[in-house]
Amino acid sequence: MDSMTRIERSLSQALALTRDSEGPPTLVTAMRYSVFPGGARIRPRLCLAVARACAEDAPELSAAGAAAIELLHCASLVHDDLPCFDDAATRRGRPSVHKAFGERIAVLTGDALIALAFQALARAAEAAPKRLVDLVGIIARSIGAPAGIIAGQAWECESQVDLCAYQQAKTGALFAAATAAGAAAAGDDSARWYLLGERIGEAYQIADDIRDVVSSEHELGKPTGQDEALGRPNAVHRLGIGDAVARLEGLVQSALEVVPRCPGAADLKAHILGEASRLLPRELARPAA
Repeated sequence: MDSMTRIERSLSQALALTRDSEGPPTLVTAMRYSVFPGGARIRPRLCLAVARACAEDAPELSAAGAAAIELLHCASLVHDDLPCFDDAATRRGRPSVHKAFGERIAVLTGDALIALAFQALARAAEAAPKRLVDLVGIIARSIGAPAGIIAGQAWECESQVDLCAYQQAKTGALFAAATAAGAAAAGDDSARWYLLGERIGEAYQIADDIRDVVSSEHELGKPTGQDEALGRPNAVHRLGIGDAVARLEGLVQSALEVVPRCPGAADLKAHILGEASRLLPRELARPAA
């Protein structure tokens, strides 16, 4: 079964836990709306790619870990779009959750998706129960303080922001969780895999900064120019477009260099290169040497 099929099935199984006739129907509908249809599922696919590279032997657990990471990502998007943060009217080419369902339901949707991520992990614990403690710790670390995605949003509330710390929390933390969780689910030492995720995450954040400056809302399916409008840190504003592109390319190369030794290292590097080839807008992409 290919990665996308595994991810979509795991997400569907997780959302099925919310189908309770006694539950609030608007919340349940908003949760599904925020998850389906999804984007590229970049983080969960990375999680599964690492699990495969580590000779995956508990596919149910690694799929649950991948689903949990995507649920957390979706939760962060719902909260990021709220009027108190970006006040974004669109996401993935359609109304954002707070525009479609109201601000109160949007706040609760993000909260509920965070809880659901851990429910998904718990349901899969039977596959390899001794690995669950590590997985829960990895994923909890990626969303809270001092350096998870919630901390990343909190940095936007500060008057002075360290760009590196902001990027590592806002984006890098969940990518680091993806690589570490994939390894942990496969029984490998998760500590060896954080650096790889951090490098990939920083590359994705810089790519997102670049697209915010040079792409259109039609291309991205969400508002652009938000960083300048809201006074948020942006690599292009700090470095210039040329140096930002060079920094992104250097991070991709660095990520390849820090892939830990594992049975499927070659395939994992190919996965990383394939994903990296789609990071930059076509007009900025340079041909491979």
